[in-house]
Amino acid sequence: MNRIIYVFALGLLTSCSTLTKSIENESVFSVALDTLTLLDQSRNREIPIAIYKPQTKHPQIVLISHGYSQNEGKPYLSYSDLANFMASKGYFVVSIQHERPTDSLIPEKGIPQIVRRPFWERGADNILFVINELKKSNPEIDFKHITLIGHSIGGDMTALFPQKYSGIVRKIITFDNRRMALPRTTNPKVYSLRSSDQPADPGVLPTEAEQKKYGITIIKLPNTIHSDMCDNATDKQRKEIRDYVLTFLND
Repeated sequence: MNRIIYVFALGLLTSCSTLTKSIENESVFSVALDTLTLLDQSRNREIPIAIYKPQTKHPQIVLISHGYSQNEGKPYLSYSDLANFMASKGYFVVSIQHERPTDSLIPEKGIPQIVRRPFWERGADNILFVINELKKSNPEIDFKHITLIGHSIGGDMTALFPQKYSGIVRKIITFDNRRMALPRTTNPKVYSLRSSDQPADPGVLPTEAEQKKYGITIIKLPNTIHSDMCDNATDKQRKEIRDYVLTFLND
């Protein structure tokens, strides 16, 4: 386990080891960043995670699932701006590494809902495993109010999770999931931020009537492309995403 303590004014961490100046300047919070690797023995699978731990009691938990990186790098560390922001607001944030170097690559041919489904299933299983492990190691967390956030394929995993494992999470927030249909439900509550350049497949997004019926929130970001819905974003884009996510969390 590697632990780093950051004290910042709603600070922004743009890489694993770089702390930048805050955009906002409201008050100072302390967030501890831990990186560790869990082992799911039932699947013989290592799952690296980054934990952004706030200095608060009984925090609610948010789990982040990253976009596709072709098994290269550490994309679970590429949402540190949003993770630090949420932790500074009192949320216990965990970012999960879903890809391993030895994993097969996602098929480029075939019907995505069929050929990519095993990858989403594996991601949902990773999320469940991490939740159960954290219940053992961090019993102080409020596990009655779990929120999942996922970008791109991580959003597909996030959309699948409550449909595969019902009654566990309270909210899901997707960033541009394009293949897996969002659940049409009031529990969990469903929110989605959409990019300006990547359309979803037919049936992925609820109709206006379904949004109204189930209280689903769909918001398009006209000035943010798909690949910028992470630490690649500009300061202005980051703030817009943070503001929307905080609104969803407080809803």
